[in-house]
Amino acid sequence: MHHKSLGPDFSVTSQLTPDAVAAAKAAGFGTIINNRPDREEPGQPGSAELEAKAKAAGMDYYHIPVVPGQFGDAQIDAFGDAIAACSKPALAFCKSGMRAASLWALVQAGKLPPAEIMRRAATCGYDLAPLVPRIEARAKLIRS
Repeated sequence: MHHKSLGPDFSVTSQLTPDAVAAAKAAGFGTIINNRPDREEPGQPGSAELEAKAKAAGMDYYHIPVVPGQFGDAQIDAFGDAIAACSKPALAFCKSGMRAASLWALVQAGKLPPAEIMRRAATCGYDLAPLVPRIEARAKLIRS
């Protein structure tokens, strides 16, 4: 399992397998956040199977499915709530890590400057520049 750290308590990765849950636990993660809808792709492990593995390992587990490019406010808020409430550090995943990184970026609106969010994402190999207007809009709402 290869993960990319966006902050001291949060990392993203690509699709986790049931066996990779144990590796995540061994790497010190306390939470897994799954951002893939079930049956998005043939052969993909289901959320129930991954949740069972995570719970058996003593980890928190959240399933916040997002269709690529369709980040609703409810999903962003649920992701933020999960990050706030979960056992740290957290590991979020989707097919490539991009949706998980995008959700993290949107949750950081108003907490970190957009340039810092973009810098951290770029360091991990994610170009989130198309999200900047939405991040700025969310930050403005939070401040008002």
